[in-house]
Amino acid sequence: MTPLAILQRPALPLTDERPRPACGWTARRWPRPSQSTRTDPRSTMIAALGSTAAALSITVVWPQVWLSCRHGRTLGLSPTGSWLAVGLNLCWLTFGLLVSDGPQIATHAVVGAGNTAVLVALLRTQPQLRTGQQLRRTAAGAAALAALAAGSVVAVVLGAATAAVAAVLSAVVTLVGIVAALPQLLGILVDRTQDLSGMSPTRWYLGAASCASWTAYGWLLGQPTVWLSSGFGLVCAVATCAVLWTRRTAPRTSARPAVAARAVPAAA
Repeated sequence: MTPLAILQRPALPLTDERPRPACGWTARRWPRPSQSTRTDPRSTMIAALGSTAAALSITVVWPQVWLSCRHGRTLGLSPTGSWLAVGLNLCWLTFGLLVSDGPQIATHAVVGAGNTAVLVALLRTQPQLRTGQQLRRTAAGAAALAALAAGSVVAVVLGAATAAVAAVLSAVVTLVGIVAALPQLLGILVDRTQDLSGMSPTRWYLGAASCASWTAYGWLLGQPTVWLSSGFGLVCAVATCAVLWTRRTAPRTSARPAVAARAVPAAA
């Protein structure tokens, strides 16, 4: 059925001027439409940013999956951050199922599989993280997120409005997602002697690009929730990239004096 608004839309002439009447008076110009169309450059740029951000969100975790699962390198990864990543993916996947959003479901299913693989590799290579005390400390937030996702599904099954449940779930998960960016950054800032060889720099470069795309996307669409959360994630990602770059280049500059010092006794 055609919407009523379309049926009531007045037909405009093909030109922006009325025909000149016989009396000689000049006809007034018709106002041009003010609403942007799909061919508007701004709309095209927003669509391109959204597609870029979605593609980066899907690919961002896989360099870390390759490093941790293929090569078994997990030093420097935050166990709390890894658990929270899995819990957040579960909540967003539940949200997509509640609102029947195919792209949401596909994106978080793929990214969730990658984050789960990294978490399994982390627990496998560092057995001390599998103790009860460590699990209670690092996995509590993820357990709460899993309970939130399960509770949302149960609420809908029992008759609650799906839209209301999805709105509450997305609001809570957005706030938790902002906080979830902190454990990894704080962990490498507090302990400056920590071995970061298990952290993939490519993963964080892609993460910064993804957050920048989502920030611009949300800003152009006027969605404060999107650009605020993505902007905070961008700050954390850029700071993490800076720390990884500093730690990566520092040993190279300090290794030369040590080699020279060892060469003096050998020459003597």
